[in-house]
Amino acid sequence: MEKFNSPEYIRSRRSYIVQCTAEYFVSLLVADVFLAKLLSSIGISDALIGVISSFITLAFVFQFLTLFMAKINASSKKLVMIFDTISILFFMSLYFIPFLPIGRTQKTILLIICMLVAYISKYLILNICFKWANAYVSPTNRASFSANKEMISLFLGMIFSAGVGYIVDMFEAQNNMSGGFLFLAIAIFVLNVCNFISLALIKKDIPTEKTENSTSITKALRNTIGNRNFQSIIVLTIIWDVARYFSVGFLGIYKSKDLMMSVFLVQIINIIANLARITVSKQIGRYSDKKSFSKGFSLGMCIAAVAFFVNIFTTKSTWFLIIIYTILYNCSVAGTNQNSFNMVYSYVDSEYITQAMAIKNCIGGLFGFGASVLAGKIIDIVQTNGNMIFGLHIYGQQLLSAISFTITVVAIIFSKMVIEKQKRMIQ
Repeated sequence: MEKFNSPEYIRSRRSYIVQCTAEYFVSLLVADVFLAKLLSSIGISDALIGVISSFITLAFVFQFLTLFMAKINASSKKLVMIFDTISILFFMSLYFIPFLPIGRTQKTILLIICMLVAYISKYLILNICFKWANAYVSPTNRASFSANKEMISLFLGMIFSAGVGYIVDMFEAQNNMSGGFLFLAIAIFVLNVCNFISLALIKKDIPTEKTENSTSITKALRNTIGNRNFQSIIVLTIIWDVARYFSVGFLGIYKSKDLMMSVFLVQIINIIANLARITVSKQIGRYSDKKSFSKGFSLGMCIAAVAFFVNIFTTKSTWFLIIIYTILYNCSVAGTNQNSFNMVYSYVDSEYITQAMAIKNCIGGLFGFGASVLAGKIIDIVQTNGNMIFGLHIYGQQLLSAISFTITVVAIIFSKMVIEKQKRMIQ
């Protein structure tokens, strides 16, 4: 364990934290109200906005190609640096689309293509990057390190998002959203440079990683999909991805359009929520290290269930409930985000971690995207009926939150009854 205290390992962990922070900043600029503003400027419907916002789940499908990339005779470091840079460049290109002299349909198609390329590039190497960078983190301190890493990203992200949100609001107040989009594109470019430098400072692949390249796909499938404990992880991932993507992708437009909230106000609420997440992140990380990653994941889902339940009652007159929802949901991510990765270490041999994560996310992504498409149809039906269901005035997002709550409860029960009772490995 002395190697984890060496200068190279310490530098690698610190660089990984900086890289994750830069990448997190990029994700903030291509999601929620920022993305909603971009899509609205093009003239895309609310239902399609929700589906496009959930493209992240469809991109997960391409993680299956990780099974083949693991056999490419190239270092993990090179693959991650190349594809991550390409991903962020395509995210940047999104904010140039409104300037193009083409019609709305063409802009929509181009935007979808850019988002897919960006997410596909990102998720092709996500699991490779996770295993490579986490190789310099002690197995007994993995959840705590993840918590610290997230806390740093969140704290700096609060300042970053508030500043960017304020500047974008200034452009919008001057009736100059084009200037706001250009500003966002430049910000993403700068973050891409920071991300590239951080990846370059992480130590090159450790020798033990070479054994994975000689693993046949058949053997990898036998030790992942053929693993009964891992099969349970896949089922839990499916239920949870369906639950969250049934509503989360549709809330950005709900905040800016139906609840009439400014970009700056949304970012202030996000700051409050992230402060709450920082407060619980360390405790949940320690709890997960002590009890198990699966129990930490279950705890996160319990908090998410309460968040979805609260959001059922969010309307124009009770808009403040979106604050409670955002706080609770962000706190839940402290339990579900990193534990969704770390949990795989408990039930799959380390030699097949990259493939296992790819398979899990691929299958979960398919079901999650399907859920967002179905949710988009529900939004269309509700809005077509004048936001009336059975004689009651209700927004589509309220109904979607009710569905997310119900499915999340099912996921919690499954996790408690099945996952937490499985025999764990420490590796």
